Amino acid sequence: MKKLLVSPSPHIHGKENTKSLMRDVVIALLPTVAVSIYCFGLSALKLALVGVLACVAIEYVIAKFVLKTKVTICDYSAVITGLLLALNVPINTPWWVLVIGSIVAIGVAKMTFGGLGQNLFNPALVGRVFLLISFPVIMTDWSVPAETLFDGVSGATPLGIVKEGLAQGLTLSQIYEANNFSYAQMLFTRIGSAGEISAIALLLGFVYLLVRRVIRPHITLSIWATVFVFSGILWLCNPEQFTDPIFNLLTGGMLLGSIFMATDYVTSPMEPKGMVIFGVGIGIITILIREFGAYPEGISFAILIMNATVPLINMFCKPKRFGKEAK
Repeated sequence: MKKLLVSPSPHIHGKENTKSLMRDVVIALLPTVAVSIYCFGLSALKLALVGVLACVAIEYVIAKFVLKTKVTICDYSAVITGLLLALNVPINTPWWVLVIGSIVAIGVAKMTFGGLGQNLFNPALVGRVFLLISFPVIMTDWSVPAETLFDGVSGATPLGIVKEGLAQGLTLSQIYEANNFSYAQMLFTRIGSAGEISAIALLLGFVYLLVRRVIRPHITLSIWATVFVFSGILWLCNPEQFTDPIFNLLTGGMLLGSIFMATDYVTSPMEPKGMVIFGVGIGIITILIREFGAYPEGISFAILIMNATVPLINMFCKPKRFGKEAK
């Protein structure tokens, strides 16, 4: 008689696995990567290649020779970290700075905790924040190489321009008029990281992830709704000192962060109610930093802060046990 094998649940498995899910995320990022290469040329391509190769190589070395565990570089998670890190830095960032960020992202934020599925914080965001603190001049240099589509455009991002103008005593009307800001311009901006260039490309990736059921919309939509409502209240109170909701949704790393980094499986809550709490927290912290902090952008810090609350959120927002009768 054959032996019966007893194993823990789940006993019914879907066709999805880590590799296929991560591959879909890479595909969803391709429109943004393609637009950045079209606009910034070889500079964007170089950053993407350096980010991916560095993250994959670092994870391989640590898993193979340091931790001496199974090498998992074929699951595309390191590729995603490399792409996201490359999309989060200025286009003229030196390659060696990106390598340092990759070491921190993979070596510290991911592999130190045991690898994929065990890290508390989003690796790409940890790498970006580390670079921002360590190399503030490089990480806030938004000048564009002369050979790009934008012909050597340089300057601050819209968020930076607004923050600086308000600090000088200008009103938002004066700042907008002086810089010719428009919502159409914000859909396709010329200044910022490669991941901030095209809102349309990011939204295409979001739709793809939803159609493929790689992510659920709760986190992203709750971030957008919170940012819209909170910034809208402030704007209605004083439209000359607080930016409007559409501006906050379309500028900076809002779309990239809310679509691709806040929704990371490992560092976000498991249940829909927890996801909404998580997203609301990110939205509130982002606007607080943008409007009242010294730094013009806040989405990266907001996601990392809320990453730390995920174990607590999961503790209070547990899934219903299989077979339990609904009340």
